[in-house]
Amino acid sequence: MTQSDMPTMRSRRLGSELRRLRVEAGLRVQDAADALECGHPKISQIENGKRGIRPLDLTVLFKLYGVEDERQCASLRRLAKEIHKVDWWTNQGPLLRDTLKDCLTLEADSELVRTYESVVIPGLLQTEAYMRQTFSVHPPESVELLVETRMKRKELLDNHADFCLRAVIDVPALHRIGGSPDVVRGQLEHLQQVAERPNAKVQILPLDAALPQDQLPPFTIYRQRGEPPADIVWLEHITGGSLLEQRQDVLRYSTAWDELTAAALSPAASQQYIRDLL
Repeated sequence: MTQSDMPTMRSRRLGSELRRLRVEAGLRVQDAADALECGHPKISQIENGKRGIRPLDLTVLFKLYGVEDERQCASLRRLAKEIHKVDWWTNQGPLLRDTLKDCLTLEADSELVRTYESVVIPGLLQTEAYMRQTFSVHPPESVELLVETRMKRKELLDNHADFCLRAVIDVPALHRIGGSPDVVRGQLEHLQQVAERPNAKVQILPLDAALPQDQLPPFTIYRQRGEPPADIVWLEHITGGSLLEQRQDVLRYSTAWDELTAAALSPAASQQYIRDLL
């Protein structure tokens, strides 16, 4: 990957973590530049995700910053190497927005995904028929690519034993499944089947759930693999999506997630609710 192709989601994450380590060590950008015998701009570009970093330079910075945890070092080395990784969605063309590619990268690099939806079924839990119903508002030429992309995402649940999905679905989403009775039944049956997997947990949020007065938008918390694991919040909107990485923001949504799971039906009661709908 050339420098002109950056920043990427992974290079931004690496740069952000290196900046955090430098600041916690009480060092300036110039201190890091002196250690690498380079100019100030190179360190700034690395920390802004605009360029990668050589393994040797990474080792020098670990020593300078006092990073002694081998697991943390190995995690950052892996991330530095994966900056150059070519993912299956990389060459899908302009129909996949950059924000969607960022979301796909977050998802692929996660060990745990926690998602709350109030209007639609979460993407990883959708059937192909439901997807086509959902994407019917898009131009016909983009529907096939969007369906193909979402179906490919679902392989995470099938092919990665270390990947876990937790979903809280507000009851109205179950009653807004459009299309024919076959589409509705197929989606509910699929939801029930996935909920029985060991790496997936589905909870239904009933209408009478006791929740704080805050209006919670749909959100997803991605727990990135690494040492230590990092949580990143993704907020999707009509024209794309937004990332929240600041600790106070992530903490607020983590608290909201705890409140939602406490207020929702248990996984067993949620499966019974779906069976009753069927």
